[in-house]
Amino acid sequence: MRRIAYSWALIVLGVTLGACGKGQSISSAETPTASHAQPAAALPQAPSPSQLDGFDAAYAYDQVAKLVAFGPRPAGSDANRRQQQYLISQLKSYGCPVEEDDFHSQTPIGDVAMKDIVVKIPGASPDIVLFGTHYDTKTLANFVGADDGASSTALMLEIARVMCTRKNRLTLWIAFFDGEEAFNWDWVDPDNTYGSRELAAKMAIDGDLPHVKAMVLADMIGIYNLRIERDSTSTPWLTDLIWSTAARLGYGNVFVNETQSVDDDHDPFLKRGVAACDVIDLIGASQIWHTTNDTLDKIDSRSLGITGHVFLESFSALEQKFH
Repeated sequence: MRRIAYSWALIVLGVTLGACGKGQSISSAETPTASHAQPAAALPQAPSPSQLDGFDAAYAYDQVAKLVAFGPRPAGSDANRRQQQYLISQLKSYGCPVEEDDFHSQTPIGDVAMKDIVVKIPGASPDIVLFGTHYDTKTLANFVGADDGASSTALMLEIARVMCTRKNRLTLWIAFFDGEEAFNWDWVDPDNTYGSRELAAKMAIDGDLPHVKAMVLADMIGIYNLRIERDSTSTPWLTDLIWSTAARLGYGNVFVNETQSVDDDHDPFLKRGVAACDVIDLIGASQIWHTTNDTLDKIDSRSLGITGHVFLESFSALEQKFH
């Protein structure tokens, strides 16, 4: 999915990960640790929406299950096209204004039709906060991407459901990117981030990019015992805002102060001068990353709820900063 330069914390994991990079797989024969795969019946309930600024963690979990039910969903596949229609129908059912950007990309497997789906929620100000996620899965047999693709997609569906009916000071865009995953196993440019590169370029041409005050990406945020490290490539002030928001909400043990470096869908926006931050737990999910073990039983509704709460409150903090 993405190349990562590991923080000091990974030294403790030693041989388990070694120097694993974007193009090196973790064996699908490895079994995830029990802390990331617990029986649902043994788990406490996720906090209620009233405790999470309206975010319904149980509903978000149900959305993960529905997305996983489509099966493998790599860009250009029939399953991905069915998923696109599902996402669009869900967003429209929430009353969200939805735009579709159909485009074609040259890839290692030839020309592939892709689609970005963008919700544009107008605010009192034309200044934009952009939330994003990718919804495609890695081209890998029997890979359903419960964490890597479905968890963050479900998160953004639920954020859209909450935010599309609110009166906001800033304009909020929620982007569902196609084609984040490389078609080859290795993460080698330009075989990655097709959808986010498309949107960043389109926004630059249309004149929208200068209005983007912050771009916040979610990716792999659904596992048990979620532990999200700071991405060292992300914009420092925006990372500080999100992490301080998480600490204020009592999630300092989830949004931790160790660092990692990740290549992901925030990169095209950083390269165009937009403040951007990647919210991702790749280290905690390392044993299921790009393996057939990335299944629904690894997903915890509480992790979805915590991340959703932080995103919603971070949007409020950005409104205070820029309005």
